[in-house]
Amino acid sequence: MDLELDGKVALVTGGSRGIGKAIASDLAREGCDVALLARTMGPLEQAAAEIVEATGRRAHPVVADITSTTSIDTAVSAVSQELGPIDILVNCGGGAAGGAGPLEALKEEDLSAGFDVKYNGYLRCVRAVVPGMRARGWGRIINIGGLAYRTSGTYGVGARNAAVTHLSKSLADELGPSGITVNVVHPGSTLTERTFEGMESQAQRQGVTLDQIVAARSEVNAIRRLAKPEEVAHIVVFLCSPKAAVITGDVVSAGGGGSRSVYY
Repeated sequence: MDLELDGKVALVTGGSRGIGKAIASDLAREGCDVALLARTMGPLEQAAAEIVEATGRRAHPVVADITSTTSIDTAVSAVSQELGPIDILVNCGGGAAGGAGPLEALKEEDLSAGFDVKYNGYLRCVRAVVPGMRARGWGRIINIGGLAYRTSGTYGVGARNAAVTHLSKSLADELGPSGITVNVVHPGSTLTERTFEGMESQAQRQGVTLDQIVAARSEVNAIRRLAKPEEVAHIVVFLCSPKAAVITGDVVSAGGGGSRSVYY
C-alpha cells in the first residue's frame, strides 16, 4: 500500500532511541524527511546517520528541551528552515516515570516533572507546529501514551497517559476543521533500551534472570510476547498518512492484548 507520505516532513520527539527512533525510521522509509528531537546530540546524530544510510532520506538531529517553550519554538523554526514546513508531529518524548508509587513514596516534584514532559511538553510541541499546519490545511499529530493509563496503582505514570488521551481528543475536535487529525497510540511493554534497563534492574532485585522477567511479562499478553518498537511504529505511520484521514480523536492500543478487559 502506498501511504502517500513521499516528500512530507515529520518531527519526532524522543527520536534518538526506542519507539521514537523506530517511528522516525519507518516514516523515512515511506518517503518522509525527518527531524529527530531529544536532549542529547550524540545519540541523535547516530540515529540520524543510521536513518540516512538505510533510507536515503534527510534526517536532521535537533537538540531541544520540551519543558521549555522557547526551546521548542527555536527547534521547530530550525527544522522548518532545514527540511521545510512540518506536516507531521509525533510526540514520543516520555522522560522519567514521574511518580509510580507507592503512596508513601510519591513526591509532588516527581509528579509535576512527569506532567511537564508528557502533557505540557506535548502541548508545547503542538502549539509550535499547528499554525503552519492550519495555514496549509493539512497535518497529522500522533501522541504516544502508554497502557499504564488502564492500570491502577501507577499514579503519575497512568494519570499523565490518561491526560494525553483527553488532550488528544480535545485537539482533534478543535483542529479537525483545519484538516489536522490527532490520535493516540498507547504502547504496552515494548522491547526498547529503556525497557531492557528496567527489566535488568528488576531481575537483579528479585535474584532471577533477565529471560525470566521477559517471560513473565510476555505471559500476560494475548500474543505471549512483548512488542517490538517497529511494530508500534507501523501503526503510527499509518495514522500519519492520508489513508487515515477519517481516524481522529481516537486511541489505538499496541500492547499485544495485555489485558482481559473488554472495552466499548
